[in-house]
Amino acid sequence: MTDVIGTPVPRIDGRAKVMGAARYAADFNQAGQAYAVLVSATIGLGRVTGIGAAAVETMPGVVAVISHLNAPRLPYAPHKGPIDPPVGERLHLLQDEQVRFHGQPVAVVVAETLDQAEHAAAALDVSYEGTRPVVDMADPAAEPITPESRGRIAADSTRGDADAALGSAPVRFEAEYLTARENHNPMEPHATVAAWEGNRLTIWSKSQFVVNEQAEIAAVFGLVPKQVQVICPFIGGAFGTSLRTWPHVTLAALAARVTDRPVKLVLTRKQMFFTTGHRPRTRQRVALGSTNDGRLTAVVHEGTGETSRYEQFVEALTSATTFMYSCPNVRTSYRLTPLDSSTPNHMRGPGEATGIFALECAIDELSYELGLDPVRLRLDNDTNVDEGEGKPFSSRSLAQCLQQGAERFGWSRRTPAPRSMRDGRLLIGQGVSAATYPALQSPTDAWASMLPDGTVEIEVAASDMGPGTYTSMTQVAAETLGLPIERVRFHLGRSDFPSAPSHGGSQTMASVGTAVRDACVALRGEAVRRAAADSRSPLYGADVDELVWERGAFTRGEGRSKAMTLSQIVAGLGVPIEAHASSRRDPLVASEFSMHAFGAVFVEVSVDPDVGIIRVRRAVGVYGCGRIINPRLAKSQCTGGMVGGIGMALMEQTVHDTRDGRPVNAHMADYLLPVNLDVATLESYFVDEQDPHVNPLGVKGIGEIALVGMAPAIANAVYHATGVRVRSLPIRIEQMLAT
Repeated sequence: MTDVIGTPVPRIDGRAKVMGAARYAADFNQAGQAYAVLVSATIGLGRVTGIGAAAVETMPGVVAVISHLNAPRLPYAPHKGPIDPPVGERLHLLQDEQVRFHGQPVAVVVAETLDQAEHAAAALDVSYEGTRPVVDMADPAAEPITPESRGRIAADSTRGDADAALGSAPVRFEAEYLTARENHNPMEPHATVAAWEGNRLTIWSKSQFVVNEQAEIAAVFGLVPKQVQVICPFIGGAFGTSLRTWPHVTLAALAARVTDRPVKLVLTRKQMFFTTGHRPRTRQRVALGSTNDGRLTAVVHEGTGETSRYEQFVEALTSATTFMYSCPNVRTSYRLTPLDSSTPNHMRGPGEATGIFALECAIDELSYELGLDPVRLRLDNDTNVDEGEGKPFSSRSLAQCLQQGAERFGWSRRTPAPRSMRDGRLLIGQGVSAATYPALQSPTDAWASMLPDGTVEIEVAASDMGPGTYTSMTQVAAETLGLPIERVRFHLGRSDFPSAPSHGGSQTMASVGTAVRDACVALRGEAVRRAAADSRSPLYGADVDELVWERGAFTRGEGRSKAMTLSQIVAGLGVPIEAHASSRRDPLVASEFSMHAFGAVFVEVSVDPDVGIIRVRRAVGVYGCGRIINPRLAKSQCTGGMVGGIGMALMEQTVHDTRDGRPVNAHMADYLLPVNLDVATLESYFVDEQDPHVNPLGVKGIGEIALVGMAPAIANAVYHATGVRVRSLPIRIEQMLAT
């Protein structure tokens, strides 16, 4: 079977999910299992002065009460995976009495049943000596610091003289933009089941990075990674929250060791607001200078994000500004504000989603200053060169995305003046934003085996939080081997499989997909070499280098009349054939090209002028993401990203009580998320982008970029509808009513 890639194949794992056969972390119950419940600090800063464990230990079913008073001292050997903050040290759990933020675990109660564990945890009396935490970036006690640069994340970047060019620009614009803290809130809560056998530990844990979780837990407990096995075949949504190994994983393993029995620990929804990361709040200043006809002459982008006091979380807040548009003078700066909070984490579209909000709103505001069409302004400043790095893009389809999006959306029918469009009594606004995200690829290993019956097994330590990894990887293998997809079995989610990078950053298809392809190519090569050396084979004695692989078979001889499929070759050999491959981006190609996906988002909103309610009526996103492996999955990814952008623009915000750092809306009643009634018509399209440099499959990521441009497009549409420019997210009803 050929041409499997590019076909909208239904999800291979779909039936298992809808029938309840898919097993998530909390489903892996073990014989003799106990249940653990965390006890979270109720102060925002200070220390624990007492724990009334004696009364709780006698409660029905209680197996253990573990705190810093009796917990084993853990080695916490150094370990920093590629997803972990580069500066600082992770929490050392139950190793001292210090409380660094509200909700920090201060004890774990283990009991025979979940009800007993919850009852005992609620009854545990913990006393504190507390001081007022600093949890607001605007607090006078909050002092920004300069983070260490890391990869594409630079604290400062400069080309030309942006400040001088800004001062002399014929047209100047400057504004400050604010974004709120967001929590991930996937359907599946964080969960870990831990079981020891001697000095070997198995954890069934919700993880987007099983090999990093293996290495982290091994370091915490002073083990070698092979002594730890992490299993995670399915993830019920994550959006980045499961990239790191959070405290509950360590505490589940600790509780299992202390009690000498398997332990299950599942976080409550409230606890997921404490210790499993969040999108950080930011404050950004953007200043633009241009000629009267809209050519950018200066761009200044200064951004500050929050982090914890014990780690420096960095993200690409200002990185896209260095290459998004052609401009001779650009200056960016990035700072962090340490707070008495848990460490932030990557959340869908990390850095870019927040930074592009500020940049694209500023570009929109400049278009109104100039009296130019917002699409025209972006097109006039397009470029085929990454001026920040001084090298061409491997491919860049921003112009095509803008043009195709404008046509599909009907942008030409828009009247440019704010408050000029209505539907009855409703104000109608239309806005646009560009989007971008880097085309990442990380080193990956893969193993492939073909059995004599023609079945192929593929193993990679990847993850699947919902985009369809099982399906898309099966398609890559099937096409590379010339097989129907029914003959391919793709396996992921185990740390003892060949190593894979994190399932985040829109890099899974580029990284894992390339490794799967390479392993299958190696499998073909191994099979044909054996066939050429097997006297029973029709390919016996053939010059392997002269054999041609086409349409799922090897051919030889003039006219290529003799052909053998891979299944026929392996069946003739009568033994399984195995192959392993390691893939990584060619460093020479990476040094020659800048590699990014681009997109354009068009949004129409309605605003009720009497009550200020904002509704997204429709959105069109067009993306240049290279080769599309499965259009059905790709569109699903884009829909999810757009919905996330609606939440970012209009709803999501974690609010804290500044007296103690408590998140006051740590539940699904007050932490607002888009639901079906908030989601109207969302359309996504892909330009035909051929990128011969980015990787052998020619693919770029989709999951992140689909969220990146949505919030600024909504904000720009709200301004067009109302004439009210809101520069903080989420946009609220009261901001509409204040005019």
